[in-house]
Amino acid sequence: MNTKVTDLGPFEKLMTLEVSGETLLAAENRAARKLSREVKIKGFRPGHAPRRVVESVVGAQRLRSDAIDDLLPAMVAEALNESELVPALNPSVDEIVDVDDGVEVQIKVTLWPELDIVPEFRDREIEVNIPDVDEEELRSQIDRMRDQFSELETVDRPVVEGDFVAIDLSASLDGEPIEDAAATDLLLETGSGSFIEGIDEQLIGKKAGDIVAFDGPLPAGFGDRAGEQVTFRVLVKEVKEKRLPDLTDEWVSDVTEFETVEEMRSDLEQRMTEIKRAGSMAQLRNGILEQLLDEMELEIPEGIIGAEMDAILHRFAHEIEGQGISLDDYLQVTGQDQEAFVDDLRSRADRNVRTDILLNSIAKAEGIEVSEEEVAEVVDPLARQAGREPEEFRAELGEQENAVRGDILRRKALEMLVNAVVPIDQNGSRIVLIAEETKDDDQPAEETE
Repeated sequence: MNTKVTDLGPFEKLMTLEVSGETLLAAENRAARKLSREVKIKGFRPGHAPRRVVESVVGAQRLRSDAIDDLLPAMVAEALNESELVPALNPSVDEIVDVDDGVEVQIKVTLWPELDIVPEFRDREIEVNIPDVDEEELRSQIDRMRDQFSELETVDRPVVEGDFVAIDLSASLDGEPIEDAAATDLLLETGSGSFIEGIDEQLIGKKAGDIVAFDGPLPAGFGDRAGEQVTFRVLVKEVKEKRLPDLTDEWVSDVTEFETVEEMRSDLEQRMTEIKRAGSMAQLRNGILEQLLDEMELEIPEGIIGAEMDAILHRFAHEIEGQGISLDDYLQVTGQDQEAFVDDLRSRADRNVRTDILLNSIAKAEGIEVSEEEVAEVVDPLARQAGREPEEFRAELGEQENAVRGDILRRKALEMLVNAVVPIDQNGSRIVLIAEETKDDDQPAEETE
């Protein structure tokens, strides 16, 4: 395929694609067969009307338009690959021109801006949290596990904070009972602060059989009356103490996959350390990106920012609509006005775009490339999910495959960036987050003479 590329500006190119008459004719025939199945044509069963009849019904322009729409994805992807252009936005058709043997399709391509000079990033120090688990954290996590298997045991003593108290409750205003404000055998955890304001303090020190009366506000759930001052009457029926199971090998083997306390502790410590390490790695990634982004001075086409704003908004709207919330409802509940929301959207979009530009520039400067195998690792599982053959699926992706390549390229650039910086703790001491052999594996191989 013949492709001509013309400069339109610092960030735009015009690709002219030549479509031969033979290629166009074959595509028009395919379009006619497809339309004959979709359009009702008098006197013919679906899919059996000849091309000339289909053309007389839908018009030659519709036939040609559908044919070009069918050809373009694969042609644009091939042209971008041949021209080594990486579009920042989906390429758009600028003009279609008839020529002697077929047509010329002019495609406008918006490119990613590139940094003239990539900031030096190697050996920069980035402060992160130390991914170590101390004894107190480990013990606290084990206690939470024990708490899941705790039992409540009735005790004959005054209430202390943390006890569970079985109560009968009623409320009145000026001596008149309040409807729906009475409950029997209600089990309340003292110290939780999750029920009626002031009730915990009233129950501390009381014993089974005691009656407590106090004034306080009606809790949420009473509609317009919530917060109204009323008189509560509480009968303490039973005091229960939470008993945690003893931390023994026998208990561990009964409720977990481990045989001993030490095995469980070791596994738990390892998993907690991995979670902390993941958090420290996120700090490392964000830290180096923030440093480099602060040093970037670059003009970005408005179209790129706008497209990213649309993408963020689409994802966010889809997420909250899945929870049954419209965007208007979200703004009302959170108290945001539309202008502030759009400003925040633009700020996030600008950061996302600048991050992509930075990583693209690093990838180019460092000679990072994306192999066919790496693309297949992403695309082939999607093909299998769709019940399609990978080769057929990839052929239909067209220019979307370039988006996949771009994502992989930037991920590899970020991995290299993280491996090249130095994590330090709050005291400025170096800490190890990535094994040295992993760092070495991620570095580009040196050329040999």
